[in-house]
Amino acid sequence: MTYGLHITPLRAYAHDVPRYYVQDFGDATSHPDTREYSAFVQNTVRVVRHLALSFGVRYDLQTFNTAGLRPNPAWPEAGKLPVDKNNVSPRVGFAWSIGDANPLIVRGGYGMFYTRIPQIYNSTVELDNGLKQTHLFLDNSDFYQHRVFPTYPYPLATCRVGATSCLPPDSAAGYLTREIAAFSPDFQTPYVQQASLSLEREVAHRLAIGVSYLYVHGEHLIRSLDVNLPPPTVVDYPVFDSAGAFTGNYYPVASFANWQFSRTLTCPFPPCLDAVKRPIDGVGAIDEFDSAASSVYHGLTVSVRRRMTSGFYFRLAYTWAHAVDDGQDSLVAGRPALVQDSYAPYLERGPSVTDQRHRVVASWIWEPRPFDRAHPVLSSIFDHWKLANVITGGSGRPVDARVSGDANGDGNSSNDRLPGVGRNS
Repeated sequence: MTYGLHITPLRAYAHDVPRYYVQDFGDATSHPDTREYSAFVQNTVRVVRHLALSFGVRYDLQTFNTAGLRPNPAWPEAGKLPVDKNNVSPRVGFAWSIGDANPLIVRGGYGMFYTRIPQIYNSTVELDNGLKQTHLFLDNSDFYQHRVFPTYPYPLATCRVGATSCLPPDSAAGYLTREIAAFSPDFQTPYVQQASLSLEREVAHRLAIGVSYLYVHGEHLIRSLDVNLPPPTVVDYPVFDSAGAFTGNYYPVASFANWQFSRTLTCPFPPCLDAVKRPIDGVGAIDEFDSAASSVYHGLTVSVRRRMTSGFYFRLAYTWAHAVDDGQDSLVAGRPALVQDSYAPYLERGPSVTDQRHRVVASWIWEPRPFDRAHPVLSSIFDHWKLANVITGGSGRPVDARVSGDANGDGNSSNDRLPGVGRNS
């Protein structure tokens, strides 16, 4: 509802009535330089004729350029980058051949693998320190903000293409906020533990079947939380049917804002939600990158494979898999936090965005050779061609049931889900 009228986002767009306006101002230049150092040692030992062991260890270190970082007294962790120096990752594997004729091949292994921190994070920490940039968010349904709202499709401030900085107009001064992005003080480099086991045996001439299992457990995965929010209170939202009639039911929502029931210029049609009162005044969202998220993946694959025989090869594989995490958001630095309730991040536990339960892959290669050496001219023209094809099919991936707007009143319209619905459920 905008100005008391029922209007959908599509109709609003068609009639040039935008609801929100967002623009950033300030310095847009960063230098997210990084250096990475690695050392790796591995050895393979044949214990007996049919058994081989391999083992190794790896060390990783990532350092960052700190020249452009500036501290902010409002948040002591602003302008700091983590240095984790104990990233030692062991690994071990084996291969075992059981039997002499058509042996059963058993392979397995375990290892730890540290990941690098994407440079978008140190770039975001450098720019979003609450000093170099300001953020403007206008709601066209607010009486006072409507007076500043630019006429569609023109921007409030036109910045030169390729400019490294842009200043806001004086009319926006009262609506600018400063946002901060910072690493948590106990941040650790993310890593995964991976274990696998496979069995394969030739059941006919050049035809083999195999079964493999893969386990991947991610630890200290990156997740951002808005830590500049007050403790939430439960607010009951009335539920209406498609015709707009009240159903008599309410949905409880953990809200960071309070209801306003009196009519004002900023709330012409009560009830309305007041703007969130942040603990650190004068600062908007403080997105803290912590390393508290985790993930678990289980995958079981059954395959049939025919080695190249008479110019023909094929492989057919079916995989059942399940991936669960609690809201890791790597590579979305600079966007609003995706955790719905920063005081209860454990509620984000659910299927991963990559969770695909069933997947089938069929592939084949055909290399016909219709002419032998007795026909060298025809052989050079028609032999040695390859035909290949890969067919993939799979079940759907989960969808997060999000709602438009800011139902929980945290100033973030990107993390609100349907009440009572879990993430990616």
